[in-house]
Amino acid sequence: MLGMKKYNVADNERFMLFRQNRLEQILEPGEHKYFDWKNELTIVRYDVTKAELNHPLGRFLVTAYNELIKDSVVTFDIKENEIGLLYIDEKLTQILAPNSFRMFWNVASKVEVKTVDISEDFSVDSQLLAQLVRNKGTSLYAAGINAIFYIEVPDNHVGLLKVNGKLKEMLEPGSYGFWRFNRNIEVERLDCRLQTMDVSGQEILTKDRVSLRINLSASFRIVDTEKVATQLKSHTEFLYREFQLALREVVGTRSLDAILEDKDIVNKIVEKRIKEKALSFGLEVVDVGVKDIILPGDMKSILNQVVEAEKSAEANLIKRREETQATRSLHNTAKVMEGNPTLMRLKELEVLERVTSKIDHMTVYGGLEGVMKDMISLTGNLPK
Repeated sequence: MLGMKKYNVADNERFMLFRQNRLEQILEPGEHKYFDWKNELTIVRYDVTKAELNHPLGRFLVTAYNELIKDSVVTFDIKENEIGLLYIDEKLTQILAPNSFRMFWNVASKVEVKTVDISEDFSVDSQLLAQLVRNKGTSLYAAGINAIFYIEVPDNHVGLLKVNGKLKEMLEPGSYGFWRFNRNIEVERLDCRLQTMDVSGQEILTKDRVSLRINLSASFRIVDTEKVATQLKSHTEFLYREFQLALREVVGTRSLDAILEDKDIVNKIVEKRIKEKALSFGLEVVDVGVKDIILPGDMKSILNQVVEAEKSAEANLIKRREETQATRSLHNTAKVMEGNPTLMRLKELEVLERVTSKIDHMTVYGGLEGVMKDMISLTGNLPK
């Protein structure tokens, strides 16, 4: 028929019928006929199995045509300090941000939104947190990651929760989630276990103007997390700088010989200087030790020459001392034998034994007396 328009609405559909851009009716499933002589009718087709109703004038339609659409559509207006948890058929499917307006078909699915006030308490319930951040690969997981700041604090660590740049809370080991909306959230994790630090010394002049570099190894732990968090930007950088300054003070006020003679003095002075200051910032310095002392190449050569000369002098001194001792011993032996013929004869026999030990065979003429006279010249009368 001329001017007649017919619309067939499927069971899973709803049509919004507009006449001259004014909502006139929501068409239920079935066949609908309308006269439209002037082509004033337009329709917008919706699949109600897709629960959300998207329309650029959604809020206006709800306000202006509430009586017309209230039985088919449910709306949710989330306030500034709230978030909405969207449940479709009793299953959590979306997170609605603050200041958002959403429309849903209340036809094929049961739609419900639970609001959560985040104006003061913005932490996420542990059960809800597990549901949002554990199901990787799902749309709900993606929504949760975008809406929630998630952090895990390991054992022997402390989490520093900062909200809008201000320290809010100290977090014990565990899992935590916080709503990101309306605030800037940061969590810094501090390791409270015993930690080590290697300090590379810079080139430093000793008191006697010798350039050297000392490398340290130190161990420390955090004992007051609040002080470390509020008073130090980086506690490791702070300790490193303080160790270097302490090294400069120790090396610059002592000669090279004093440092090399007593390396422990460097450990003790550096540890004493750093320990009290570090503790005032919540850090305990447990131990400090010198790893190595590095000298320039030319200074190494000079020191090697000095050591070699010292050792050579020591060797000569020892040699002279031994020679003196041996001469003194010989002198004492001679004085003893001078008035003792028997001891003299024993000494002669000892010499003879040493000499004959190196000879394979010997022919003796004149007996023992002749041998003694021929081999050893003695002064004085031999005993009869």
